[in-house]
Amino acid sequence: MSELDGADVDSVVGPAHVAIIMDGNNRWAKKKHLPSIAGHTAGASAVRRVVEAAAKDGVKVLTLFAFSSENWKRPKLEVDGLMALFMRSLKKELKRLNKHKIRLRVIGDLSGFSQGLQKQIESVEEATASHEQMTLVIAANYGGRWDITQAAKSIAERVALGELALEDVDETVLGEHMQLADLPPPDLLIRTSGEERISNFLLWQTAYSEFVFLPVLWPDFEQQHFDEAIQIYQNRQRRYGGR
Repeated sequence: MSELDGADVDSVVGPAHVAIIMDGNNRWAKKKHLPSIAGHTAGASAVRRVVEAAAKDGVKVLTLFAFSSENWKRPKLEVDGLMALFMRSLKKELKRLNKHKIRLRVIGDLSGFSQGLQKQIESVEEATASHEQMTLVIAANYGGRWDITQAAKSIAERVALGELALEDVDETVLGEHMQLADLPPPDLLIRTSGEERISNFLLWQTAYSEFVFLPVLWPDFEQQHFDEAIQIYQNRQRRYGGR
């Protein structure tokens, strides 16, 4: 990684939690006159590269937005291809996750997936549960609004059962019912493809994250792009609403 302007590299702390919106698979395929699934397949290789880059840089949590709750609106052929790719990737990458001591977690409304895919997710999560080198979080059938809604429903149920007093409901309590409540919030959110929006991803968790938008299409994402995003992050001063 190159030196930072005006900063002592040894004193700069990198992000503990990086979240990425992996955007641009379809555009990559279209540019090459290939079917959309070819872009997603190439994107899976980029996932492998970024996991290795994050682990090498000492990132403790890497969260990847793989499939949003809105993606079901895409053509059935593409969705079916994505589901098949997800299943293959889970089976294929288990050995690599175990080798590098990486724990896998999948967040989102998993009830929307087939029983077979749900069982495969559960199997890989259980097989990697004790690993502590890094946590790889895959957000699948996930939406930030869904996340907040399910948290609110859980709290409402607890209040109705008398387990929680209404006056005790505050930001802390709501946060405890969100996905990733047991992990630190993302320090850095990266989005590829040049789009500059978060598309309903981790709306609660990224309240004070630093955002970096890169023009590279996701299948072309390499170590150098990850390093670039980390360097941009390290050159910023985080204030968390203060001066």
